Amino acid sequence: MAIITWLAVAFIGLVRPTIAAQASDWASRSIYQVITDRYALPNGSTTAPCNLNDYCGGTWNSIIDNLDYIQNMGFTALQISPVDKNMPQNTDSGYAYHGYWPIDKYSVNENFGTAADLKNLSDALHARDMYLLVDVVINDMAYAVPGTGQLDPGAVTNFAQFNPFNQAEYYHPLCNITNWGNATNYQNCWFSTQYVALPDLDTQSEAVIAMSGDWIKSLVANYSIDGLRIDAAKHVDPAFLPLFIEAAGVYAFGEVDSATAPEVCAYSNLTGLESYSVYYSMIQAFTAGNMTGLSQMLSAIQADCENVPSLQNFAENQDQTRFASYTDDMALAQNALTFVMMADGIPKVYQGQEQHTQGGATPGNRSPLWTTGFNTKAPLYNLTSTLNAIRNHAINLDGRWVTQPSLELYLDNSTMAMRKGPQDCQTLTVYSNQGTHGGSWQLFVPNAYPPNSEVTEILTCTSIYSDSIGHLNVSMNAGVPHVYFPTYNLDGSGLCGRSLKTGAINNSTKTANATTSGSDSMTVRWSTLMAGIVLAMSYCLL
Repeated sequence: MAIITWLAVAFIGLVRPTIAAQASDWASRSIYQVITDRYALPNGSTTAPCNLNDYCGGTWNSIIDNLDYIQNMGFTALQISPVDKNMPQNTDSGYAYHGYWPIDKYSVNENFGTAADLKNLSDALHARDMYLLVDVVINDMAYAVPGTGQLDPGAVTNFAQFNPFNQAEYYHPLCNITNWGNATNYQNCWFSTQYVALPDLDTQSEAVIAMSGDWIKSLVANYSIDGLRIDAAKHVDPAFLPLFIEAAGVYAFGEVDSATAPEVCAYSNLTGLESYSVYYSMIQAFTAGNMTGLSQMLSAIQADCENVPSLQNFAENQDQTRFASYTDDMALAQNALTFVMMADGIPKVYQGQEQHTQGGATPGNRSPLWTTGFNTKAPLYNLTSTLNAIRNHAINLDGRWVTQPSLELYLDNSTMAMRKGPQDCQTLTVYSNQGTHGGSWQLFVPNAYPPNSEVTEILTCTSIYSDSIGHLNVSMNAGVPHVYFPTYNLDGSGLCGRSLKTGAINNSTKTANATTSGSDSMTVRWSTLMAGIVLAMSYCLL
């Protein structure tokens, strides 16, 4: 069943949203992710407590008030949690502070502010030449389950409470997901029926497709949104995704939570993606000593995925255990963060990672950032700033730094060296999973740079030379990562005593790339119809 699903999704890849060119705009960005309720408080408090299952008071205005904290790390885009009106009830699963339990797609969640406040946040970001990325829920609506908290099989849902999907015909019949390996089951059944019921939208319905398109088109236009994060993307009909993105007119990143490259990459020609299979391998590399597994996954992603430069790399998010809860070793945390920032793809850092915040399963991974005091002297905050600076500098020098795939120069099960970019802005990044107790030793990296080149290790601002045939001798110690860059081209980076070139990465092409033509739209519709036929044939073969 899974193989057939992947084949069907791959065929649907003929459906290409005409805004896909915007992938190149996003590929040069780096993203900081916040949960609006948990980022900052309007009164500026850094000591206010937070019940992790309740609303804690963060707003869009308080994000605006604290944008310097984000921009000073070098980020060029901000991802915020869903903005639409959510169910107001408290349940055994808590309140909808996270934004994933919508009831009205056309109204904003007033716990976070007004529609004008959200527009002001968008304007404030654009004034800083930063993009706005909004998390959206496309597969279900939500309501509190009365009584025992468990929805009875014969329960009658009041669909009239939802906007705009206010009739039963827009939904799949009530059923529980019982097999997470069966696409039919997890795409057509309800994600939750306990405490909070999540009626599952029928995304094969022409009415749902049209209504979803109308909604997202208005959301993007009203708040000048630059991109979308699509929650639970694999839980909708695959053919729905390109139609939804086409209606939005902006680039989108789908959540396809899978540890396997084929399942994730099957969606890479439908939408941008959070690189989940790389995430799981990266966690294993830096917490379980499996660097070889990470290398193998990177090779699989290069082979199987389209548009690798537009995959999002991350080490933490709102659904996963925080890295500091896997290990409190700072050297390992530094390596994980360095990988996110320097590997092929778009870096995304979740609020608190730069403060080495701990947190296990949800809601433990959603603690407020304000209790850290927005510490700009924290080791990982400064590391993030340095890595963003060298990445942005390399891209400003030559955009091919984004598009050229990294080349592995050295690998053993504790160490990996990766070279990326054209010669004049080439980075060499050395990762280690030995941790702070790792010893001192010399790593010989072959074919690192042209012969007799001076390169600067930007985390320590020390310079060394490649030898007469271009090999580099790296002094490893205490498991810390190393990032090298050609010394002669550091001017403009603001690093290691060099001047800083003013101005952020240009995003002036985003509006032009967002327009679509009628003929392109017809192509998308035709391809989708053909894809539906293939899906139907696939199921007939079961």
